[in-house]
Amino acid sequence: MPGMKCGPPKIGRMYRRAATLTLALAALLSTAVVPSCGAQSQGAPRAPVSSTGQGHPSADDADASRELETGTQLTRRGYLQQAIPHLLAAQQAGINPYAAGVNLGICYLGTGNYPRAIAVLQATKASGPDRAAVDNLLAQAYIGNAQPQDALRSFQRAAAATPKDEKLYDYLADACTDHRNYSLGLEIVDRGLLELPESARLRYEKALFLSQLGRFEEGKPEFERAAQLAPDSYIGFLALVQKDLYEDNLSAADKVLHEALRTGHRDYRMLSLLGTVLLHEGAAPGDPQVAEAQSALEQSAQQNPDYSATQIALGRIYLMQNQPQKAVDHLEIGRRLEPDNPAVYSSLASALDQLGEHDQARLMRQQIGRLLAQKSAGSPGPQQ
Repeated sequence: MPGMKCGPPKIGRMYRRAATLTLALAALLSTAVVPSCGAQSQGAPRAPVSSTGQGHPSADDADASRELETGTQLTRRGYLQQAIPHLLAAQQAGINPYAAGVNLGICYLGTGNYPRAIAVLQATKASGPDRAAVDNLLAQAYIGNAQPQDALRSFQRAAAATPKDEKLYDYLADACTDHRNYSLGLEIVDRGLLELPESARLRYEKALFLSQLGRFEEGKPEFERAAQLAPDSYIGFLALVQKDLYEDNLSAADKVLHEALRTGHRDYRMLSLLGTVLLHEGAAPGDPQVAEAQSALEQSAQQNPDYSATQIALGRIYLMQNQPQKAVDHLEIGRRLEPDNPAVYSSLASALDQLGEHDQARLMRQQIGRLLAQKSAGSPGPQQ
């Protein structure tokens, strides 16, 4: 909306909140175990041995192996819900219990079924060689299930086994961000920085956690250090942008984003941030900034339609331009992706009023009240 301002922490959170869901999924998929590789790592042949002890698989074993292969491929492609029945069939048949268990854990974790993920991963730890990877996944599941002490213990075991693994700290930081456990996230990245003090990504993560905890003055040097460690890199540009946003210096953030895009960092996150910053600079309908913001956001949406920050900002732009139906279409996607974001419901209510759907608009405003009440009570909003 014209002239509407948004506090820097909210914009700063926008990148993390929307991006971490994608990053977390990428982290899970990169951990998926290919059955043949899992078998070889345990000194077993590629083809399963039949229960009769012969060197050739029985028909049942062959079917179970196909189920495991299908489930693994679906997992690696991100079709987590569809993979689960195939992996369960392989698990019940006893085919490569480590590969089946890890991939099932990934699927349950990625679909938000944290109790099932915990149960499967706990049972899998004893059956495979890479306990650090399982502890990594277990820690993420415990974070999702609001069990921070269990998460910390699993993390500590994984870190003891692979202390120099930057991805371990990064993936768990993403999980802490998604579930708003910023204190645990800070503890995790601090441990990582003891091992990897020159990691620009971990410096960036630390700056974000400090800022989310209301300690931006401590976080500011970490943003600057991240940019120094990785100049002209993707993470370096993000660090500078986030620092500017927390300082409410939108014009400086605008310049950094244009430079990032000019040097080739033109992915959906950068495009989304540029569109959002231009929108929050107070541009009015008809201004060149609005056209540029709309173009950047539409490109971002084409690259990744499930990026909530893009969908919400696009909805606001269409609302500014008196295109309420387009606004509703994008804001509904944003609501599905961020059901606990009051700003989505505020914009939705305005768009629905323009369409004459006043009863629905009233429901959206009532939801804002519920979310604000939950926030003031310290309880989380609705989860997907």
